[in-house]
Amino acid sequence: MEQLRRLVDAYAGRSQKAVRFRPETWRPWLEPHGAAHILDAGWERATGPGADRLIDRDGLTAVRERAGADRNGDPGGDADGLRDLFVAVMIWGSGTTNGRGPRHTAAALSDPRLPTVLRATRASVRKGDLGAAYSQFAVRGVGRSFFTKWFAAVDDWGPECDRALILDDRVFRSLNALGWSSREAAGTRRRPTRYTTYVSTMHGWARELGTTADRLEWILFAANGQVDGDGKPGGQPTRTRSHGADERTG
Repeated sequence: MEQLRRLVDAYAGRSQKAVRFRPETWRPWLEPHGAAHILDAGWERATGPGADRLIDRDGLTAVRERAGADRNGDPGGDADGLRDLFVAVMIWGSGTTNGRGPRHTAAALSDPRLPTVLRATRASVRKGDLGAAYSQFAVRGVGRSFFTKWFAAVDDWGPECDRALILDDRVFRSLNALGWSSREAAGTRRRPTRYTTYVSTMHGWARELGTTADRLEWILFAANGQVDGDGKPGGQPTRTRSHGADERTG
């Protein structure tokens, strides 16, 4: 815990930045699926040359709120709105350097299971059943690193609850460097149980350290395995790793 406390202290005063993306890189992959309109949803223009835009967690929250209940009042959410949120999450998770992000997103959009999976996993997350959500997510092109981003985006529980957290390769690398094993902590090889154990552990650590679990998750992401506490590696990175780059087992 002291090693983790030093790492949290090293990142004091730093925060996650918005992610740059290039609409024209994404457009040809999204247009065939009628999903390109999300690229023109009023995202802030990035500084510098070109037409890059910026997307951050607040932007994802705004898209989530627009998804809301469907037009018939079904709290499962509007199917088009959920798809918009899914695409926004994939863009946010890919940034400008993950060239596979648009291709993987197009693969998911072409999967007929996607609408059902998005509604089912959103419902499970909102009920607090993260293990069920993990078990339910099976869509082409989307692995753990990205579907846990979806869980975090659709979770609208208050800060006092153990909200869903992202578990991508960089976070796993830092957990491993800290000597934490999801398999050992959960006492099983079942990945849904290991994910829920990770979430509850992170929230417990955050309470002990006087921070929030989503900030702790970002710090582990930014450290990318360099957990000696100097806060130097990683700078202000964006989430650019593809889900298939390094599916560590923890």
